[in-house]
Amino acid sequence: MAAALGGLGLLQGRVRLAAAAAATSSLSRPGRRAPVRGGAAAAAAAAAAAAAALPLAGRSYGSEAKEEEELRVRYLDDEHKGIVVLGLNRSHAKNALNKNLLKMIAKAVDALKSDKKVRTVIFRSEVPGIFCAGADLKERAKMHSSEVSSFVSKARATVNEMANLPVPTIAAIDGTALGGGLELALACDIRVAAASAKMGLVETKLAIIPGAGGTQRLPRTIGVSLAKELIFSARIVDGEEAKSIGLISHVVEQNEAGDAAYRRALALAREFLPQGPVAMRVAKLAINQGMEVDLVTGLAIEEACYAQTIPTKDRIEGLLAFKEKRPPRYKGE
Repeated sequence: MAAALGGLGLLQGRVRLAAAAAATSSLSRPGRRAPVRGGAAAAAAAAAAAAAALPLAGRSYGSEAKEEEELRVRYLDDEHKGIVVLGLNRSHAKNALNKNLLKMIAKAVDALKSDKKVRTVIFRSEVPGIFCAGADLKERAKMHSSEVSSFVSKARATVNEMANLPVPTIAAIDGTALGGGLELALACDIRVAAASAKMGLVETKLAIIPGAGGTQRLPRTIGVSLAKELIFSARIVDGEEAKSIGLISHVVEQNEAGDAAYRRALALAREFLPQGPVAMRVAKLAINQGMEVDLVTGLAIEEACYAQTIPTKDRIEGLLAFKEKRPPRYKGE
């Protein structure tokens, strides 16, 4: 374990050096642009910080459902072992985000990021017909203006922590996802929705704008022009249209139980389970950091991340399993 943690420290240095070298090489060639969005130094620092957060040690959890007042956390077992399901459970308020629910989500995410046994996280609703209606406007109406600013900052930070989870995340949208609800889903790596689900960033109807990452993640997902159109009009789209514009990856017909998107998300998560745990985390890091910089710097980040997978026990096990024609038995080392 100490060797694994030391390897992550080495990755930080490699990312810094690789990105800096890429920037120097890029700038020294005629006609080459400097790295964008903060430059190679910022990219390297961000990648290094993310690498340091990759979980290779953590606590063990049971398979029982941990039922909170407004959030249910389930660690699945058997063929689903390694999958964790976070279920929003404020039926009386259509899963609207209040202070307490945000606190619970933040606490759950903090535990997940430090547990190496977690392989994939699914965000869903335990309330039929609704994913999340956005911020709890009844609670907000009672807040002082200074409290509103603090609440939005907390919501933004919580959603960012979700986005920075080192393992794959899937949003299962079986019902309405509006405002902050859609922002929660946008923070996930993959989104699956029922054809009947409704989605939209509708804040401009209230004379405000999305405040938990929507103005940044939506254009990165569907493109700048279309994102502006949807935010300016506060338009709501269904699952079919969401799929056609690239807002979600998969659309499914709703079933009688009302959990078709969750079932599809679970099937996707099962596809991820056989893969090398360290490789999955490093792949996510390379993609996330690489998308924020120019191609030359991104390739340098990829090179540094790839090097981190070479000395792992999982890589040796993967090659041995291939040679022996058997499924690999990865341990996340």
